Amino acid sequence: MRFTQHAKSVQNPPHSWLGDLENQAGSRETRPRQSAFGRLWRAFMTARITIASVLVVLQAFVYALGNVNNGWSIAVCGAYLCATIVVRLVARPKPPSSTFDAQWVLTVGVDVVTFTTLNFLQSSNINYTPLFALPVLLASVLGPILLALGTAASVTLLLLADAWSTSLHLTGDSAARFLQAGLSGSGFFAVALLANQLALRLAREEQLVKTSQQVARIQTQVNELVIETLSDGVLVIDAKGIVRSANPAAQRLLATGSTVRAVPFVLATQAAWQPLADITRQTFADQLPKQADVRLNDTGHDARHLHLRTRLAVTRGSAEEALCVVFLEDLREMEARVRVEKMAAMGRMSAAVAHEIRNPLAAIAQANALLEEDLQDPAHKQLTAMVRQNAQRLAKIVDDVLNISRVQVPTAEAHGTTVMLDDVVARIALDWTQQTGSSSRTRTTLAAGTACIAFDPEHLRRLMINLLDNALRYASQSPGAIDITTVMRPDGQARLSVWSDGAPLEKTVQMHLFEPFFTSESRSSGLGLYICRELCERYGALISYQRTTRNFKAGNEFFVIFKLNTDTQNRAHPARDDLFA
Repeated sequence: MRFTQHAKSVQNPPHSWLGDLENQAGSRETRPRQSAFGRLWRAFMTARITIASVLVVLQAFVYALGNVNNGWSIAVCGAYLCATIVVRLVARPKPPSSTFDAQWVLTVGVDVVTFTTLNFLQSSNINYTPLFALPVLLASVLGPILLALGTAASVTLLLLADAWSTSLHLTGDSAARFLQAGLSGSGFFAVALLANQLALRLAREEQLVKTSQQVARIQTQVNELVIETLSDGVLVIDAKGIVRSANPAAQRLLATGSTVRAVPFVLATQAAWQPLADITRQTFADQLPKQADVRLNDTGHDARHLHLRTRLAVTRGSAEEALCVVFLEDLREMEARVRVEKMAAMGRMSAAVAHEIRNPLAAIAQANALLEEDLQDPAHKQLTAMVRQNAQRLAKIVDDVLNISRVQVPTAEAHGTTVMLDDVVARIALDWTQQTGSSSRTRTTLAAGTACIAFDPEHLRRLMINLLDNALRYASQSPGAIDITTVMRPDGQARLSVWSDGAPLEKTVQMHLFEPFFTSESRSSGLGLYICRELCERYGALISYQRTTRNFKAGNEFFVIFKLNTDTQNRAHPARDDLFA
């Protein structure tokens, strides 16, 4: 079948990232469209009703003049008009099969029988032969080639039969009548063949268009997915400064406070966006791509440093419909990527240096041990003990660097250490508050009981110190500004949280909290939270951030969910006193 079985409405296309631009031509894009078969069917059915109406009017006019020998012609024309109206209102377009089904009996068959009857009646000497072109075209355009040729053949045979019947009753040149019938039949065959070929070409073109539309629709969806998931912001701005489209990254970068502006919007409405509006106007004025580093100052929030690149999308032959595509990139993320690349090189160098340190360090430890055996003075022994402790500490650091460089993830069993969470947290919190002088504004609530976690005490100390230093940096001076809490969760896991009443973090900062070298402070290295995450991953713990409220005050909370030690053979080791020295 060349055409669809029924005239189907084309659904509205899904929302597109550039949907407003695609539909600006008018509402016709959203109206249901009929298939080619449905449109041709309705055109032919309307033509049949028109021809039937003309025949009825013509027969009535001739009958009124008294030029009709019998009234059968008027009856046939009236019946034909009723039949065409019923088919047009009741029947549904259905592609014909290779056989002569009932639908085509009601269309092609009725037309052929009606026009043949009128031709045989010969009322008022009217020639009805040209009307046979309608069923021939109907069969050729809406049916297969066999039906078209069959209809043309039947019409030709009927015309020859009419010529033979006329020659029996009337005297004259019968050869001219047969010649006229033969020429008309040949013309109908030619019309059938040409119309059928044109219909086939129309069907092929329609199928090609549908295939191209499907491919274009899929490609559009792929482009939309790529644009929406880009880490860089993408804006589409017209010559009037109206933002027509913006991907999620661009909306985050242009967010004013906690409000994300929905498109479309005008850049000039916000003073913070003025640098972006200026470079867009320059792009339209010069008709050239631009790039620049700009600073967006938002009142009450930190300034955002962006790298902008603009490109013009101009419709061929119509510069007035040009659009400016602006690519936004956060300079802090660019700098963080550069720092990560540099640190990767430094990490490889550190691993090499650590490997070279091991041998001299082992020689120092061995020489210190030999020296300690011959010493009797307590003061000298104290010095050699300090050398031994620091040599052991350096050896551990070297091992950690080498383990990281080899992408090894030590487990808790490898360390052979399990600690009681509340005991270690209490000691670390007490030591930290004494060293920082923040006892008055730090509150500690320990409710994990005897929960034992699989974590090395030294690593747990490094984890907590990093979190507490961050909390102290942003907390206020009021009592209870920093809150350290341990608790047992309903699922049986231990939870440690460090909360402070600092200002909320920007969304761009939240996205990269635990990445190395990403920081909002100019004097910070950006490694603290990254080290915390790495330490948690070593022991199967989970660290995360959320904005919560405590004692009717909103603040920032970093929490860690620990993996409990279920091995009863390993006891929890108490924290060493020298751990906090």
